Amino acid sequence: MRVAIIPARGGSKRIPRKNIKLFAGLPIIAYSIKAAQESNLFDRIIVTTDDEEIANIAREFGAQIPFMRPKELSDDHTATIPVIAHAIQTLQTNADVIDAACCIYATAPFIRPQDIVNAYHSLITKRKYYAFPVTTFPFPIQRAVMRDEEGNIKMFYPEHFSTRSQDLQEAYHDVGQFYWGTPDAWLSGKPIFSDAATTIVLPRHLVQDIDTMEDWMRAELMHKALIST
Repeated sequence: MRVAIIPARGGSKRIPRKNIKLFAGLPIIAYSIKAAQESNLFDRIIVTTDDEEIANIAREFGAQIPFMRPKELSDDHTATIPVIAHAIQTLQTNADVIDAACCIYATAPFIRPQDIVNAYHSLITKRKYYAFPVTTFPFPIQRAVMRDEEGNIKMFYPEHFSTRSQDLQEAYHDVGQFYWGTPDAWLSGKPIFSDAATTIVLPRHLVQDIDTMEDWMRAELMHKALIST
């Protein structure tokens, strides 16, 4: 069985009620549920939450809520892997046999079904523990600077001051949309950012992390531009 697991706790601080806040007319979690449905990969699409309102909205869009997430896995400091591991353990206790589990974040309005499919194929064909999307940094990280409180700067990599940008190695970062993983990987807490993982590459215009209201407004502008093209 392949299962999509969408973590969506209720206690978001920087953007209150972030996981169900309306984004371009829909609760933002709906985009993740719809992408999972349209990928046609999953036997079950579940939301793990500690919040009844989130649970009800998730059900409304077709996700399942087979259990409520315990409080000890619902605070600001709980990492993703323990939440997914708990969901897998709970499902397996009820006799579900899981072959692969995809953690899909609730605030991923640019997620595409085909990317979920492509990452799954990469997971299987390359026989890795994890597979997830990355994208390139828009500026060479080797030329990044640090800044102190008085505005003074210093290069992280001063040895590259005179290196041409085109001669620097391209760097990538996690997109923050979804992560495929084997049950063993999730349950053992195997690190995702390691040689245990393989990746697919997404274009930068489909990537926007949403942690602040500034991020949210930028994402809505990006979404409006995409649907108008």
